[in-house]
Amino acid sequence: MELIDMLKQAVALGGSDIFIIPGSGVTVKVNNTMHQLSESKMLPKDTEALVRSMYDLAHRDFAHLGAEGDDDFSFAILDVSRFRCNAYMQRGTVAAICRIVNFELPDPGRMGIPPLVMELAKQRSGMVLVTGPAGSGKSTTLACIVDKINETRHAHIVTIEDPIEYLHRHKQSLVSQREVPNDAATFSRALRAALRQAPDVVMLGEMRDLDTIRTAITAAETGHLLLSSLHTIGAAKTVDRIIDTFPAEQQAQIRVQLSMVLKAVVSQRLVPTVDNKRVAVFEVMNVNPAIQNMIRDGRTHQIDNAIYGGSDRNMLSMDAELQRLVREGRITRDIAIAYAANPETLAKRV
Repeated sequence: MELIDMLKQAVALGGSDIFIIPGSGVTVKVNNTMHQLSESKMLPKDTEALVRSMYDLAHRDFAHLGAEGDDDFSFAILDVSRFRCNAYMQRGTVAAICRIVNFELPDPGRMGIPPLVMELAKQRSGMVLVTGPAGSGKSTTLACIVDKINETRHAHIVTIEDPIEYLHRHKQSLVSQREVPNDAATFSRALRAALRQAPDVVMLGEMRDLDTIRTAITAAETGHLLLSSLHTIGAAKTVDRIIDTFPAEQQAQIRVQLSMVLKAVVSQRLVPTVDNKRVAVFEVMNVNPAIQNMIRDGRTHQIDNAIYGGSDRNMLSMDAELQRLVREGRITRDIAIAYAANPETLAKRV
């Protein structure tokens, strides 16, 4: 079976990820189940041929993979879908994983993104972070927020991604989309350049290193809205992760800066449902004066209590959402406890 036929079949099955690994057939993940697309096991020469075909579709030099040992890129097939791929070397052979990304921007309601998250599109300045483990839908949530801004504001939006996932058309706003490393060498370089491009909103695909995080904080301080993601779970761990990236002698100053620029942290996870699908579960921390003080004074361990207390309607607790899903019969009690921030407390509640 040719590569394009396999990709078409994976999309038709409603798959999320395609696995091309030597010693196994080409496999697509549909919800929580693996389906083989090829009858026979792939030899190393077969997987390399398929991955080379992907590079051809992406108009990208295959030498990138040989030089680094892994490589991120994306490509599209007309009338089928976009594909975000990571090719890598394993045991001296070529393998790849491709995420299926629809051409159309996702509908927030259908994706289960709460209105409280979409309200963040109204922010005019500061930093909004979307966090969670790999594959939890962070890019989708960020794309929905960007699209909401695009529909409702006259602004210049600059996105910096590796690779570009969703394509945004110009609506009320103008959208410039830059891809690392094709359009800019690094995230930090692209972000510094973006500050000279008269942006109102900057969407940074991921804050990966100290230089990028430092520049992002500066961008948020200078009156821009900075949207980005981190591979952390929970608002408190997100704050700690940012601060711990800096040298010890700078952390007190960064706490002060972060307390002023951070507007919200959204944490999300995909949780298995009783019908073998997955549902997105969200936690939302909107930074109020009390949380500002906690960040500035190094009392981040108190943030979870501020969110779970439930007194602020602008907060959303992941454990409360898990409890709601159990009550609605969409997930099991054991799953809720396994994904809870406070398993013992949630066990008593459900």
